[in-house]
Amino acid sequence: MDGGSGLYIMYAETLDATGISRSQLRPSRAPFHGIIPWKRTLPLGQIDLPITFGDPSKFKETLTFEVVGFHGTYHVMLGQPCYAQFMAIPNYTYHKLKMSGPNGVITVGSTF
Repeated sequence: MDGGSGLYIMYAETLDATGISRSQLRPSRAPFHGIIPWKRTLPLGQIDLPITFGDPSKFKETLTFEVVGFHGTYHVMLGQPCYAQFMAIPNYTYHKLKMSGPNGVITVGSTF
C-alpha cells in the first residue's frame, strides 16, 4: 500500500510468476521518481489486469500496473486511487487493507 502514490506497481518477478508473457506489456508513458531514492525509474511497460477482492461479480476492477525490473519487498504496490475504487481503508501499521463485502469486512494483508 502506498497512500502517497497514484501508481500501481508490479515487479517483473511477480509478472513472470503469473505466467503472463512480457511481450504483452505495452510501452509506459513516462519514467517516475521516488521508488528508488534519488533515481529516475523507467518501467519495463504497462499491463492492465483484473483485480478481485471477495466476490468477483461485485468487487472486480481493471487496474493498470507499471511493471518495473528491480526487486521489491512485495509483489505489487497499490496506490491511492485503489482505495477510492474499492472504497477501502488502509492500515499502514498492520499492512492491512479493509473494505466492505457482501458478507462482512474483506481484509487483505501482506506477507513478509
